[in-house]
Amino acid sequence: MLDEKMSSPLPSDSKGLASKAPCSILRRGLLAKSVILGTTASCILPVLSAPMKDPNPIRKLNSGVKIQEIVEGEGAEAQEGDVVEFNYVCRRSNGYFVHSTVDQFSGESQPVILHLDDKEIIQGLKEVLVGMKIGGKRRALIPPSAGYVNESLKPIPEEFGPRRSLLSHANESLVFEVQLLKLL
Repeated sequence: MLDEKMSSPLPSDSKGLASKAPCSILRRGLLAKSVILGTTASCILPVLSAPMKDPNPIRKLNSGVKIQEIVEGEGAEAQEGDVVEFNYVCRRSNGYFVHSTVDQFSGESQPVILHLDDKEIIQGLKEVLVGMKIGGKRRALIPPSAGYVNESLKPIPEEFGPRRSLLSHANESLVFEVQLLKLL
């Protein structure tokens, strides 16, 4: 019998056990209490025996940058020293928008062209772009130590408002979503 404190969210039969429910409900885990207490359901066994894999695992680099591959891309890979053209969206780690090269309303983009070296681009973004293939998309969490350690590093918006917004958040982790367009 069920303890009164642990009542099931589903209707019970006369013995206090949860009645059988469709497999879709069982798969969602809504009958966890009744499964633990001994009520059996044949359709839950395949779900428990097959672990879920994350289709886009997150890699953590030595610099603290965390990268998630969204789209693989095709063709040549960007290498250190290459000149690349890419679009990006930059957000604070709490999700608030900072800057983007793609206009959210019109879809028009103003891609950035940068040299993948330590003098021009922030270290974390260089690490994200190196190894990407054309058309690839990645999301990355870049810590302040691999980000805008000085104001001369790019990408940085030219307009005053977005530039000020980005630089005011330079001392916190930033999330970049990057799409590699071309190798030049």
